[in-house]
Amino acid sequence: MNVGFIGLGKMGLPMAANLLAAGHRLTVYNRTKSRANELVARGAKTADAPEECCGDSSVVVTMLSDDHALEELLFSNNKFVDGLSPKTVHLSMSTISAALSEKLAQVHSKAGQIYVAAPVFGRPEAAVSRKLLIVAAGPKDGIERCSPLFETLARKTFVVGPTAAHANLVKVGSNFLLFSMIESLGEAVAFARKTGLDPNEFVKIITETVFDSGAYRVFGPMIAQAKYEPVAFPLSMVLKDLGLALLAAEHAAVPMPFAKVIRDQLSTAIARGYQNLDETALARVAAENSGLTS
Repeated sequence: MNVGFIGLGKMGLPMAANLLAAGHRLTVYNRTKSRANELVARGAKTADAPEECCGDSSVVVTMLSDDHALEELLFSNNKFVDGLSPKTVHLSMSTISAALSEKLAQVHSKAGQIYVAAPVFGRPEAAVSRKLLIVAAGPKDGIERCSPLFETLARKTFVVGPTAAHANLVKVGSNFLLFSMIESLGEAVAFARKTGLDPNEFVKIITETVFDSGAYRVFGPMIAQAKYEPVAFPLSMVLKDLGLALLAAEHAAVPMPFAKVIRDQLSTAIARGYQNLDETALARVAAENSGLTS
C-alpha cells in the first residue's frame, strides 16, 4: 500500500520503520529532515512539505505531538486537506482532543475524504517490537483500509464504532487511569521506603498478588528503583494528556477530582524542573514530599 507518514518522533519513527519493513511504500515527512535518514536508506521517499505525502497515498498517517501541531498542519494553509484525493484516509494516531477529532471528521467528510482516529497505547519499545495496542474509530471502509497497517503495528486493535472521537475519548480516559496508577504507586513506594520496607520487594509482592497486571509490572520496578530515564514519555506530555481528559470531562459535566490532584502533582514536578523526565518521575514528587531523596 502507498502510505504517507507525517511525524517521526519517538513513536512515529519505529512505527514508520515497521510499515516499511512490512512492504508498504512510504513517503515520510518530519520537520527535522535528518530523522528520516534511516528510513530513506531503507527505501522510503522523503517529502519537503506535509502535503507531498498525500499524492498517490491510500492512507496518510499523522503521528504528531498535540492538537496545536495537527491544527497547524491541517488548517494553517489548507494544503494538506487539498492535497488529499477523494476517498483517501487520514489516519490520526496521535493523542489529541475529542473536540479536534470531531472537527477533523467534519473537514474530511466535507472534502470527500475519510478520517479515522486510532491512538496508540504503548511506549517506544512497544512500537519497535510491534506490540502496540490501538483503539480505532471511524467509517467502516476507512477502518478496513487501515487494517493491514494495524496488523503490522499492533498486537491488538479495538474498534469502537463509526464516531472517530470515541477512540480519542477512550485514549484520554485510559491515560487518566495510567497516570493515577503512577501517582498511587509513587505514594505507596514512598510509604514502603519511609517505613523501612524494601521497595523492590514491596513492588514484587503487589505485582504478583492484587495488582498482577502488565502496567504495574512495567512501572512498579521503575518507580521502586527511582528510574526516571531514559525518557519514553516526558512529564510535560503527561500534563498535556491529562488536560485533554479534564477538558472532555468538563464538556460532559463529569467531576474528576482525582484528576485535578494529579494535575497539581504534575505542576509541582514541572515547577521543580522535571518536565523532561519520564512519566515515572511523577513518583519523585511523592518521595520528595515524604522527605526522601529521590
